Amino acid sequence: MSVTETVCRETARTMAVGTAAQELQLKRGELAVAVHMGLVRVLVQQGGGRPRVRREEIDRLRSQDGFPEVLRERVRTVGTAEGAQLLGISPGRFTRLARAGCFTPITFYLNRYRTVVWLYLAQELVEFAVREPRLLVGKSPDWGRGRLEAGADCRARDWRSRRVERLLTSLEDPWARAAVLAGTLDPVQLAEVVDDPYERAYLARIRPEPAFGPTGSPMARETQARLMQADEPDEMLWRRVGLIMELDHAREARQAPRPGGEQRPRFDRVHGRGPDGVRGFESEYEPGPGPGAGAGADCRSVAGCDAEPASGRDHAPACDPTPAIESASAFDTARVAERESVLDPVRDSDPVDEPDSGPVAVPAALPEHALGLLARLGLRRRTPRRPRR
Repeated sequence: MSVTETVCRETARTMAVGTAAQELQLKRGELAVAVHMGLVRVLVQQGGGRPRVRREEIDRLRSQDGFPEVLRERVRTVGTAEGAQLLGISPGRFTRLARAGCFTPITFYLNRYRTVVWLYLAQELVEFAVREPRLLVGKSPDWGRGRLEAGADCRARDWRSRRVERLLTSLEDPWARAAVLAGTLDPVQLAEVVDDPYERAYLARIRPEPAFGPTGSPMARETQARLMQADEPDEMLWRRVGLIMELDHAREARQAPRPGGEQRPRFDRVHGRGPDGVRGFESEYEPGPGPGAGAGADCRSVAGCDAEPASGRDHAPACDPTPAIESASAFDTARVAERESVLDPVRDSDPVDEPDSGPVAVPAALPEHALGLLARLGLRRRTPRRPRR
């Protein structure tokens, strides 16, 4: 059978997402929510292209009891005004509860003023009203008032965590999982964690797109990319540690593509040096790019973080800070200590008397207080790099 015949047969068994939405009697936005929740499975082509839905998947959903009302009710989303009416409270109280992290947005859109408008699952709001009726009447609790007075707004962080955890659950390739976590860091922090430019380019190339590709206006895509980046110190540290762990699994599975089949030395994180005595890198190299990818470690194992959405918690709201390894002030202090104490004090602008005096001596060890946070955790190298000539 030729390739063309195989493609035609595969296309006949599937349908475009627009056709699938019509078959399921859903709007395009409702189908996107259903895909995000895992209610509808789509096929994503490896070489790119638009996702498609199998006809067997459509038949399975249409054969369920109560179709299409049950499916449409599960993906029904409401805004602030309709959500407040559903809970029987004022829109102002609904906004305060959402900012405090009592329930998590499922998606958003930009209005005509280019302002982010959050949408919530109606089913989750009903479950919240049954689970926490005391938060809908009377005086707000002390923890809620304290967060609001401090200027907290957990909506973006909760939406981001929910989306990241959903993507990590649906992916098995460790490099794709690392690409999801790389998208939560700004370019400066990503360069600090992934110092290889070829690996950064590979992560950017395989980063999963939304279910239906980069749809919407450029402003909407830019807003989504901005909302995907962590914006609090403890969340940044959590994502950095998770990315380092995923990269370790990805490099063990296969190496990122490099021009000319070049291979990069692997860092020994256990002993800190290779068998040849050179501290920091092993003398053996990783195998070249090859097929196969093992399952990476879930970042939920880092610091015992809880990935459940806000609606699934009994008492603690969704914006409870993820257990961080250090506080924000300690995180900043560790970064300053790592830059000032670990890096070589010789800078490019400093005069060098003897440029050909030979290799620069690298200390075998550094005092514990001079090491950065990730070095003390054993996740980064403990020795400075040799300065560039």
